[in-house]
This record gives sequence, structure tokens and C-alpha cells, in this order.
Amino acid sequence: MLQIDLWKRITIILTVLVGLALAMPNLFYTRVEQSNDAEAVIEQGISDAELEAAAGQWPGFLPDGLVNLGLDLRGGAHLLAEVQVEDVYQSRMEALWPEVRDTLAAERDTLGFVTQAPSAPDELRVQISQPENIARALELVRGLARPIVTLTGAGASDIDVRAENGVIVVTLSEEERRATDDRTVQQALEIIRRRIDEVGTREPSIQRQGAVRILVQVPGVGSAQEVKDIIGTTAQLTFQPVIARTDDGGTSPGVGNEIVPSLDEPGIYYILERSPVVTGEELVDAQPSFDQNGSPAVNFRFNPSGARKFGDYTAANIGSPFAIVLDDEVISAPTIQSHIPGGSGIITGRFTVEESTDLAVLLRAGALPAELVFLEERTIGPELGQDSIEAGQVATIVAFAAVLVFMGLSYGLFGLFANVALIINIGLLFGLLSLIGATLTLPGIAGIVLTVGMAVDANVLIFERIREELKTAKGPARAIELGYEKALSAIIDANITTFITASILFAMGSGPVRGFAITLGLGILTSVFTAIFVTRLLVVFWFERRRPKTIEV
Repeated sequence: MLQIDLWKRITIILTVLVGLALAMPNLFYTRVEQSNDAEAVIEQGISDAELEAAAGQWPGFLPDGLVNLGLDLRGGAHLLAEVQVEDVYQSRMEALWPEVRDTLAAERDTLGFVTQAPSAPDELRVQISQPENIARALELVRGLARPIVTLTGAGASDIDVRAENGVIVVTLSEEERRATDDRTVQQALEIIRRRIDEVGTREPSIQRQGAVRILVQVPGVGSAQEVKDIIGTTAQLTFQPVIARTDDGGTSPGVGNEIVPSLDEPGIYYILERSPVVTGEELVDAQPSFDQNGSPAVNFRFNPSGARKFGDYTAANIGSPFAIVLDDEVISAPTIQSHIPGGSGIITGRFTVEESTDLAVLLRAGALPAELVFLEERTIGPELGQDSIEAGQVATIVAFAAVLVFMGLSYGLFGLFANVALIINIGLLFGLLSLIGATLTLPGIAGIVLTVGMAVDANVLIFERIREELKTAKGPARAIELGYEKALSAIIDANITTFITASILFAMGSGPVRGFAITLGLGILTSVFTAIFVTRLLVVFWFERRRPKTIEV
């Protein structure tokens, strides 16, 4: 018999209601957007009557998620930058020289005087006055090598050391160069994201493109130069003494102190001395590593000036915590275990390898690690975005209307059921897009238009199958039931193949291609749900009420 269990009916109805509720804020886009922006400002502790009024435009008990408009719809700035990773090789070699010099100078009786020879930017050349003992010098310098903390470079060292015409030549290994390139681009990404997020720009798209390029798309700004100015801002990194730790953000820090929130511990604050021991300008490097117990940690190193100040402070404050502060947030507060001379130290904790890598990136995020060369700059005006929105609306409405008319003329009452399901399908699609905070672009609108066309495919298969079953002189209820059962495998097969295609587009593509893949993939899910469950529920409601002896499909 044609029937659906009560719990299934309730589940289908609740799913539809929740999806439509999530999509509803998009019908009042400007009002909800202004309310969300005002609430975000109020949460930062800034409030006045105007902000309160703006925040009250949308009731707090209703969903407030929106489908964000991409750069091609809202207008804004588009930048493509290339990270000059070679700059990092030179800084690494410059930072390595004092360590190599001190190591070799410790055996001056054997090796003689140690001097730096003219070198290429990405290598370090060292001469000793007693070249007959160069084998011992090579051994000492190779002892400075560190293991590479990456999955691809496991077991390799970070430097290559060789002798060339009586000169010691130190270069970064190929594995370390690849790891350095990757870390440098990640660091640049982190800095750019922090700088742009800091100014409250809505839904920027910042992503890696290729090996050493970064694509930055910022909707709603007036020009590309504004974004370049934001990216060029230097982050503030300091190492400060800790006075106390508290969960009361209103505590008075006292004269000469300040209270700073913790980045990873919500609700926790640190009272710090206002004067830092050292600043990020004196930090040379920070790399993921392992401590003596084999646990993930972070090694850091200062320049000579910072090393002297840091060494003096640690010698006098063993057992006391000190805070690493980035942009007025404490990212870590380790305890000084011993005197740290030479400007190098290690931060230990309950880190995973990923967390230690992320912390190293944050520590290095005080300034861009290498020069950014902007290869492409575009400013997209909002008028073009409005034209795109209007064109997309026209295309969607035309496609929607054409499908509704076709289904109504082809399948009569059953076509009307399919049309109702199609309207619900679009609502569910926007609800999912709002729930995940997706960004809608022109290709995304194309994906929605394609979804409208594909949404009725499953219903066509089902209705045609019901027609065939009616020809075998089966009753209406049995024909409808068999129509849904026998069409199910074809529906699932057709949509799985399309969903696989959308998944590949999302995994392999970037930017607009991903926007198309997201809307297409989510559209497939909502289309299958509405065709198999919603349309069938509508047919069952109608059939139970009318109990027809014959049906026309």
C-alpha cells in the first residue's frame, strides 16, 4: 500500500521547515546584514544608540545567516601576489653565520681563524686559516643540522655542508627549501588574513594559488590600493613578563602594566608588564621541532641584540612565566625552565605537530617573511556587481518559470506537486548555503540555474515510471508505489555521478570553480531529497484525502 510512517512524515516536514527558516534571512538581506554588522561591533565592547537600533532591525531569536555575495556581485578588490621565497634563503644563511662562527671558533687551536667568504645570497661560505683540518670543520658544522619536521622531509636535515676549494659551503637542503617555501607562503597567508580580518572586511577570500602565489579578493573596498596598504601593515609581536593570570577582564592591571586576553583560552586574561623584554623585530626565526622527549615543540631565535636581552632576562627569572603577545593577544605563556643564552629557545607544551607548526607560523607572523610582488590588481565597481545580480536573477527566473510551465503541462496535477517541491528545493539550497556561510559568485548562480533544470529530472523518471505501471492495469496506489521504488536506482546513479563531478571540481578547482561546485553539489542533495521524499509526501497527502479510482499522469 502507498503509505509513509508517521515519524518519516514528521522528519520530512521538520527538515523542510528548518531549511526554509535558514533561507528566510536572505529575503531581508540588507536589514539582516546591517544587524549582523552592528552586533559584531557591539561584541567588541563598542555600543551606542545608533548601533543598538541597527542591531535591533532583526529579531535575535531568528536565524541570521546569509549567503555572502562574492567579489563579482558586491564589487571590491582583486589582487594576485607572488611571494619572493628566495629572500628567506638569504636571511636563513645570515642568521646561521654566528652559530657556525662560534662553533668553529671553539676549536681555534685546530682550525685556526674563522672568516666569512663572499657568498651567493642563498649560501654561506666559511674559510678557516688551517684548511688541512677542514674535515673536522665539516663535522662540526654538520652537527648544527636539524631534522626537518614535515611528512615529506622526514629523516632529512635542513642544511647541506660540503667543502669546495678549501672553503666550507653551507646551503639549505632541497627538502628544507621545499619546506621553507611552504612555510613562507603559509606565513604570508596568515599575515595577510590577520591584517585584513583586523579591519573588519566582510568575507574576504584569501587562498594559495600554485606554489608561491596568493590570491586576495576583498568585497566591499573602494580600491586595490587600500588592500595593499592593509597588507603592508606590520604586526606587533612582543615578549613580555607575566604578573598574573585571571579570568576577570575588568581587573585593574596596576601602574606600568596592562591586561591582555588569551588567544586560545576564551575568558582568560594575563596581566603583563607594559614594557616588553624583546619585540618581534628582534626575532630571526621560529621553526617547528621536537623536544628532548620527542614531543612537538617550537624553536625560536633572536638577533644578537634580542639574544642578549633575552638571555639576561631568562637568567634572572628562572621559574617565572613570560608571554608571547601577538596583536594584543597572548598566544603562549611558557615558563622559563633555565637560562637561555645565545638567543635560541624552545617552547614546549601539549602540542601536536600541526599545532607546533601553526604556533611557529604565528610567531613568525610579526612581519611578512618575504617581499610580495603584486602581479595583478583589479578594482571591481559595485555597478558591475549589481548588473551581474540582475542578470543572474533574470536567468534564474526564466529558467524557473520555464520548468514550472513544462512540468505543469506535461504531468498535470503531479506536475504541480513537482513544482511545489522545486520551490522548496531552491529554499533548502539557500538554507544550506546560509548555514555553511558560502559565498555566492556568478558561477554559483550558474550552478543554481543548472540545479533548477536538474531538479525535475528525478520527478520525470518517477512520473514516467508511474505511467508505465498504470498501463499494466495496476491500481493507482500500487502504480505510484512501484513508480517510486523502480525509479530510485536510476535517480541515485545519475545524481551520484554528477555529485562526483562536483566533488572533483571542488577539490581541483579554486575561486569561481569552487563556487560553482558547491552550489551544484548542494543542489544535487536538495534535489534528490525533494524528489524522493517531499514530492512523494505531497502525493500521499493528496491520495489519502481524495482516494481516486484512476489517476492521470
